[in-house]
Amino acid sequence: MIEQRLRLFSGTSNPSFSHHICQHLGLSQGEMHIQRFSDGEIFIQMKESIRGLDTFFVQSTSAPANANLMELLICIDAAKRASARQISVVMPYFGYARQDRKTAGRTAITAKLVADLITTAGATRVLTMDLHAGQIQGFFNIPVDNIFAAPVMAKDIKERYNSEDTVIISPDVGGVVRARALASMLHMDMAIVDKRRPAPNEAKVMNVIGEAKIKNKHCILVDDIVDTAGTLCNAVTALLDRGASSVSAYTTHGVLSGQAAERLKKSAIKELVVTDTIPLAQHLQDTGKVRILSVAPVFAEAISRIYSAKSISSLYE
Repeated sequence: MIEQRLRLFSGTSNPSFSHHICQHLGLSQGEMHIQRFSDGEIFIQMKESIRGLDTFFVQSTSAPANANLMELLICIDAAKRASARQISVVMPYFGYARQDRKTAGRTAITAKLVADLITTAGATRVLTMDLHAGQIQGFFNIPVDNIFAAPVMAKDIKERYNSEDTVIISPDVGGVVRARALASMLHMDMAIVDKRRPAPNEAKVMNVIGEAKIKNKHCILVDDIVDTAGTLCNAVTALLDRGASSVSAYTTHGVLSGQAAERLKKSAIKELVVTDTIPLAQHLQDTGKVRILSVAPVFAEAISRIYSAKSISSLYE
């Protein structure tokens, strides 16, 4: 029985997501006490014995990123000291993933630093979704399973749009592989927005590669992360100016910080579809432009396969 030796615990970053995973697995959530002292220090205590058990900790390192990361590290250390057999970290959203290389002199590669922290704390495996760069898996010296939201998105797109009247759009050259995979799944054409990024959280659309394909078509922008929505809204404007009939977007991780809500309200975007790897704040729900797809069933299946020592890659075959 899966419940005999598996325990799933939730951090405070996205408790509803953990609850949905437990529902799909038919498990009750593990008991863990999390307390924050007045100075911000975090205290964690496992409220049940996990000696010799396979433990899974669900925690996205979304805002507040540093507090959620520290909470996760303390959870891992608590489980290690409680003699858990395996400590699997379930990070629906892996924060700091965008800092995966040196883009200028004297900068940190923070994705590698976070990988080292998680490994040193005592994690034995990491399960995440749509890493910003696949090579981040190589930053870890423990197994990392990077699962994909594309099948969930493809199913939703297929139910809502006609393949002959729809074009998949990569918002930049770096996202071409992701967009091509989804376009291939759906048998749709693809185009690329060429942009330049003069500063963090700032992008300027320069050109649309494959412009002829978008004339009088519905365009679907596909990306892994939407943060301030500046790039997204600029891309929407560029596509509409070049003849697209309408534009929507599918993004795995809805970080949606800063002026994202205001930009979405003003934008001509039809809708932005995000998954529930990051909880959506109420003011973003109130824009009427954001819809949520749940990937909790995908994570539940992946957790079940990890526990049962079955293939994860066969999820997509």
